Amino acid sequence: MRQIKHPKDFGRVAVAMGGASAEREISLLSGQRVWRALERLGVEAVAVDIGDRPLQALWGQGFDRVFNIVHGRGGEDGVLQGLLEAMRLPYTGSGVLGSALSMDKLATKLCWRGAGLPTPAWYVLETAADLTPCAETLGFPVIVKPALEGSSIGTNKASDLRELAWAWEEAKRYRCPVFAECWVDGDEYTAALLKDEILPLIRLETPRTFYDFEAKYRATSTRYLCPCGLPADEEQRLKELAKRACQVLGVTGWGRVDLFLDHQGAPWLIEVNTVPGMTDHSLVPMAARAAGIEFDELVWQILETSVEV
Repeated sequence: MRQIKHPKDFGRVAVAMGGASAEREISLLSGQRVWRALERLGVEAVAVDIGDRPLQALWGQGFDRVFNIVHGRGGEDGVLQGLLEAMRLPYTGSGVLGSALSMDKLATKLCWRGAGLPTPAWYVLETAADLTPCAETLGFPVIVKPALEGSSIGTNKASDLRELAWAWEEAKRYRCPVFAECWVDGDEYTAALLKDEILPLIRLETPRTFYDFEAKYRATSTRYLCPCGLPADEEQRLKELAKRACQVLGVTGWGRVDLFLDHQGAPWLIEVNTVPGMTDHSLVPMAARAAGIEFDELVWQILETSVEV
């Protein structure tokens, strides 16, 4: 149900997109779709590519609020949120802390572990000397990730020590902490948060090694199953886990939790995206549609998260 009834009540809205992260191009695609939806809805919206100078892009333009669709570092990690707080501009989605914790996959896992939530074991890779102890501790296979990137950028599977060394070198290129995580054999799901509700789960299937950048944005072979095929009580259990995962991190408004269900039926939390994609391949719009919420209505409801009621 809509909380805001009239488009004019939102005022002049900046659709912040682009940014300067490795996810810039996807953000521009998401942003254009959001901007066009707001135009159709009658909202006074302006598409703003913030580049690497968000203050200059947003200052003095008469904006009343910001629809933040900047993916990755600089837009999803608390930096833009802090700037908007200082500018006293309301914005969509999570605040500074929830954004910062969720963008940092290592901080996310530490918070979940502290709250007793299930997340795969991991090992931080700082130098080449860490590779052998990592292999001895976690075994193989593992998945190696840059801690501060999204869209599976810089992420690779390793099945032996040689592949681990290569994957570490690849992840290091993104100039942030790198870690290896135990590989989970099982089915991958995603749970979209919209306000206080978890939308229907989506099960992901790809013939690729894992749901990587290619599978997310380019491949036509990726399958999205919604309904996800789980019994109702099992789906509800995963929804409740996803909601708790967001609460622990301070994620609010909207977002997406990625998780696995292994072959023994145990769930494993992987990460949270606080500014998920809104392209024609993106998962939150798919989950919303399954709940009877079409794209324009989804955009309206996300924009409502910028309004205190």
